[in-house]
Amino acid sequence: MNNTELKKMTVTAIFIAIGVLLAPFVSFPFGGARVFPLQHLINVLLSVLVGWRYSTAGAFCISSIRIAMGVGTVLAYPGSMIGAALSGVLYKKTNSIWGAVIGEIVGTGLLGGLIAYPVAAFVLDSKVVALWFFIVAFLPNTCIGAACGAVLYKVLPIRKFAEELRK
Repeated sequence: MNNTELKKMTVTAIFIAIGVLLAPFVSFPFGGARVFPLQHLINVLLSVLVGWRYSTAGAFCISSIRIAMGVGTVLAYPGSMIGAALSGVLYKKTNSIWGAVIGEIVGTGLLGGLIAYPVAAFVLDSKVVALWFFIVAFLPNTCIGAACGAVLYKVLPIRKFAEELRK
């Protein structure tokens, strides 16, 4: 393992800790899910700092620990992980924070919302909600979290930190 990988894993672990520590205070129930806007902020920032692989791994870890703590549901997986992956991929393609934000919104708000429907129907045995229900539930939450991530990116010296991580 080289020094760059160790730095990326350390940064990812710190963001996982932040996400887990704040989950009980920042998440709230909405429909059949517990929405957590901070997850989307974390996804955007991790995508910019360490790339899509670490961002997706961070989203998986935060979702798993939230579920174990009782402050999340299985619907955290499709939304957070797809959003984190697409956010990182679009950031790499565009080299712009707005690519990461759009990736997070499309990945979590739209694709994650669509995939959450069969997950809810199968795992939660809930067929009463409409296909678009989770898109309506996930999209505002995702937009708020991703926009906050973009604001932090613009306000804090994150670009310099990202350059240091790559050295």
